[in-house]
Amino acid sequence: MSVITVAGLTKKFDGKEVVKQLTFSLDNGSCVALLGPNGAGKTTTLRMLSGLLKHSAGSITFEGMEKGADIRKYIGYLPQYPVFHQWMSGKEFLVYVGQLARLTKQEASTRAEQLLERVGIAEAKNRRIGKYSGGMKQRLGIAQAMIHEPKLIMLDEPVSSLDPIGRREVLNLMEELKEQTTILFSTHILNDAEEVSDELLLMSEGRIVESGSLEHLRSKHQTEKIELAFKDDSNKYTERLQSLPWVTEVQKERKEVQLLVTDMETARKEIFWMANMEDWPLTKFEISRTSLEDLFMKVVSQ
Repeated sequence: MSVITVAGLTKKFDGKEVVKQLTFSLDNGSCVALLGPNGAGKTTTLRMLSGLLKHSAGSITFEGMEKGADIRKYIGYLPQYPVFHQWMSGKEFLVYVGQLARLTKQEASTRAEQLLERVGIAEAKNRRIGKYSGGMKQRLGIAQAMIHEPKLIMLDEPVSSLDPIGRREVLNLMEELKEQTTILFSTHILNDAEEVSDELLLMSEGRIVESGSLEHLRSKHQTEKIELAFKDDSNKYTERLQSLPWVTEVQKERKEVQLLVTDMETARKEIFWMANMEDWPLTKFEISRTSLEDLFMKVVSQ
């Protein structure tokens, strides 16, 4: 069952469409990455879904939501650059935002204790937020997004500003949380999307250009690839390789060549034969499949 359904979502600024006719739905219990380069419209999309920005056209419907109802009780939101009251302790802050979400003080206090434990910063609950590390602040931000038990948590670039340790802490937390709730997070970092998401929404120039599970997208766009490296410049071998009937594309960079092929078995045998007969100075022969980066670049450039 879908926790949220989006149909024809559009946003215009000064008459120009920056988000264009987005249509998608998120299933309960899924972790979905809104993946795209900077400027693709990811933050604008999340701000519309969170109610912080009014959409120009289209509709946003949550499971069980009555027409015209306040969507804020259904969602938790962590912006890319969260702002905290630095003089508050972590627990004080969560109790404060819990009461803003219409929990009683006792309910907010109980939930704060549970969430501080859940996100792994319970030992720092009485420490001032100004003393928290970047990773701890992001964990606290995720806790505030969960304080009122929303159906959907939205995180805008949750690890982009963190150092490697903080990034790892937050990604591990997201891995744990996706077993309990629905998560939609935006990112332009391909490895993060590949690591924690179940599905991808690929966005470019305000549109969703492809969607589905990583396995589905790979099977749809997968291309087999051979990577070659030579002791000397690869140019002298490139023309020969380009002429082969089972080679669909040749990408070269100094001493390395990548071949996209339609028949891997034939390609492997014939390249080995040519390299042996003509004594090519190969230093690398590697068979692989297109990566998420290859897939993304292919889809976005179409």
